[in-house]
Amino acid sequence: MERKSGVLMHISSLPGEYSIGSFGTEAKQFINFLKSCGFTYWQVLPFCMIDECNSPYKSYSAFGGNPYFVDLNTLYHQGLLTDGEMSSQRQQTPFSCEYVRLYHNRVSVLTVASQRAENVQEIETFIENDSHLKAFCEFMTLKQANHQAPWYEWTNFEMDKDTLFAWKFIQFHFFTQWAEIKQYANSRGVKLIGDMPIYVSLDSADVWSNKELFLLDENNRPTSVAGVPPDYFAQDGQLWGNPIYNWDKMRETNFSWWRERMMHMFSLFDSVRIDHFRGIESYWAVPGSAKTAREGKWEKGPGMELVEAIRQIQGERSVIAEDLGDITQEVIDLVNNSGFPGMRVFQFAFMGGGDTPHLPHNYPKNCVAYTGTHDNNTLLGYLWELDPQTRRHMLRYCGYTDENWEKGYDAILRTMFASHAGLVVLPIQDLLGYGSDTRLNIPGKADGNWQYRVTEEQLNAIDKEKFKQLNELYKRT
Repeated sequence: MERKSGVLMHISSLPGEYSIGSFGTEAKQFINFLKSCGFTYWQVLPFCMIDECNSPYKSYSAFGGNPYFVDLNTLYHQGLLTDGEMSSQRQQTPFSCEYVRLYHNRVSVLTVASQRAENVQEIETFIENDSHLKAFCEFMTLKQANHQAPWYEWTNFEMDKDTLFAWKFIQFHFFTQWAEIKQYANSRGVKLIGDMPIYVSLDSADVWSNKELFLLDENNRPTSVAGVPPDYFAQDGQLWGNPIYNWDKMRETNFSWWRERMMHMFSLFDSVRIDHFRGIESYWAVPGSAKTAREGKWEKGPGMELVEAIRQIQGERSVIAEDLGDITQEVIDLVNNSGFPGMRVFQFAFMGGGDTPHLPHNYPKNCVAYTGTHDNNTLLGYLWELDPQTRRHMLRYCGYTDENWEKGYDAILRTMFASHAGLVVLPIQDLLGYGSDTRLNIPGKADGNWQYRVTEEQLNAIDKEKFKQLNELYKRT
């Protein structure tokens, strides 16, 4: 892993005027901000549609793009939206994502825009050339025809051609707009890290169009679902509910579905983080009828067979293995044998003994080190909630011994930049020094997550020179 640094911030958290961040000029301005601070990487969260809890980790498709990220200003300048339609989409607050408004209004206004499209054949050809996007557009059309019921309860299989084209239009603009952002980032020397959930949702185009690749019963219900055992985040574990892959069927085609999925991700990003990578070695399988994840057990995954299939199409792109959670020697061996950099999280460093891999002096070069991930508290929030003894020990570890611990924040940042880790990534909240009220996600909590947004004024208030100097001093530019 090259010695660089980056910032973790999802597209949804970007500034803007329309209830959520998008692929507009604000994305390019953020790239300029990263460049001015000496950062090389921008890490985002999954691009797929969100679920009822607004999470991007459980979606209607592993391939389809989130309609909310389509930039309205771009469509307006193309003559596809009117002044009145733009006005109807303006946000009421710049500080959080307005998911209720988005749910009720955004696809509707994009559908109106699709009716004015003149490049119909270009859009049709774009979708026709991607079987997964085509299946996704058909899935969403039939879902609407069946009043949003899950696919295994559908009774109406007639597709409305206007609805179908609207979804094709949305996906065309999603991917063409992002391609422009990626090109701009790369031209400015900024690389992009995407995030890929290991599992897909039962109610998804992926399962609907590939039933044989998942463990389903005769009624198309999962016989086994995904989750994790009890851990730091949840005492009953986490019952995700995603259907488990039929790995035997996957092997018969040399994991073709997985290779196509990775190729899709590699077309969007310079590097891809595989969430819950440990599930490739072994995964927590919970009976489909279980009430909590406690009822699950470990099952062997495809291991190096899948890793080799990914390597075949990897090229110059890099893969990051999210190797957090309940980690065994077998998982450690798989990460090492894959050659993929694993993850280290500063907030986990002081929960165990001195041999924990999350202590900065134990970081290998081939790793990506974070102050915290999207599932953690902010760094300042974490500091506030620590018991005084642990906090004192942690700050002393970082070379800060003053009694006024609140001034020790920068000592932690300096420790991370100085570490041996190849890549150091900071969530945007940690650049700002914000507290737990700006936390993005609390695992196991259904409401109130994924809403955090930053404003242009807040970004401009960040001390760019401080981060530029840290990057230069510790050779991360």
